[in-house]
Amino acid sequence: MKVLVINCGSSSLKYQLFDMTDESVLAKGLVERIGLPGSILIHRPGEGKVEIEAEIENHDKAIAMVLDALTDKNHGVVQSLDEIGACGHRVVHGGEAFSSSVAISPAVLEAIQANVELAPLHNPANIMGIEACTKLMPGTPQCAVFDTAFHQTMPAEAYIYALPYEYYEKYRIRRYGFHGTSHYYVSQRAYALLQNPQAKVITCHLGNGASVAAVNAGRSVDTSMGMTPLEGLVMGTRSGDLDPALIEFLMNKEQQSVSEVNDTLNKKSGVLGISGVSSDFRDIETAAGEGNERARLALDLFAHVVKKYIGAYTATMDGVDAIVFTAGLGENSASMRKQVCDGLRFLGILLDEEKNALRGTEIEITKPESKTKVFVIPTNEELVIARDTANLAV
Repeated sequence: MKVLVINCGSSSLKYQLFDMTDESVLAKGLVERIGLPGSILIHRPGEGKVEIEAEIENHDKAIAMVLDALTDKNHGVVQSLDEIGACGHRVVHGGEAFSSSVAISPAVLEAIQANVELAPLHNPANIMGIEACTKLMPGTPQCAVFDTAFHQTMPAEAYIYALPYEYYEKYRIRRYGFHGTSHYYVSQRAYALLQNPQAKVITCHLGNGASVAAVNAGRSVDTSMGMTPLEGLVMGTRSGDLDPALIEFLMNKEQQSVSEVNDTLNKKSGVLGISGVSSDFRDIETAAGEGNERARLALDLFAHVVKKYIGAYTATMDGVDAIVFTAGLGENSASMRKQVCDGLRFLGILLDEEKNALRGTEIEITKPESKTKVFVIPTNEELVIARDTANLAV
């Protein structure tokens, strides 16, 4: 079976076409600036690359261009859309309605729509992608894979906020967690490497968006992001954890509305706000190496918060067998991995400096005698979506 994986943003669309007989990627690509001037489709069939500039006014047009590219006689990879057995869609927020991936029906689409208020920037775009594929590929099974689903195994004491309980009952205010497909994928790879399905694993998805999850015997029992992705670690532009009273304080001091402060916390804070350099950790590491003290502070704070969550989740699970680094920063920054691990010597971590210097490859970076193992495992969220979709479409 061939499975098309779709990941829609508000003005972008990423896709990959998998051949599930061997899980190979036949083609992948990106549509940028949907509904904006300068929109473009970048299509990569195998080792090739095709760029198509056009007026792409909406997601219907974007999906249509993707399907045309996949079937094009010059750079396509399938002769007909009939060869595509199913489409899998990344959906950011499933709320409490979904604890696993599902085949999309009108009722499922209605439930996704009901969660728009929990993810107003993401779910509407996800819905547009689903509707466009349903319209252009009638009869092809459509499946939804949720960022929040993996964390639905958290116990109540991990997801409930200490607010009046009626707010949870009325509005479902609680911790949901995100990056679920990533945490699921890398934790499963860790279990395979450990050959111990009962292990206690802490997964660190570190990038512009960042989160940590505690995974006990394959089940998520806690995670750092909350009702929205703002809670938890310091991130590229997000503040992460802070005192809620700061919101009113800033409103009064800066004469800003709630929306303006919220915009600051989501888009102008994090390592960008601290460093004043960039939200890209590569730029910040370069600046810190050149003596920029604010850039160094941003990196030190980020490492401090990651260590704090790892320590907390070690306590939550009453121990830890392995720690996993993944995503852009986690997979590629040897210096950040070392900085975090150097602060976890109480766990008996013995880092292998030579192995840690490698980038973007699946590897254990601790010495054989290390009490707690540390792995770098490149994430593959698209493959998780493709696998779930193929299983549902059979």
